[in-house]
Amino acid sequence: MPKMKPRKAILSRFKVTATGKIKRHRPGRRHLLAGKSSQRKRRLKKDTLLSSTQLKTYSRLMGV
Repeated sequence: MPKMKPRKAILSRFKVTATGKIKRHRPGRRHLLAGKSSQRKRRLKKDTLLSSTQLKTYSRLMGV
């Protein structure tokens, strides 16, 4: 059986931390920013970790 290839789109959007967790960007920071508060825009800047329910699926797609 051949090795599974990782999904390139997933690899470009997510990063694996040293402890094995997966980091992602928060959505909602590209446009329509005038209607959002400064505090909300500041919070959207920061990366966050993928939820534990999605961790297994995305790590399999990444080939980790």
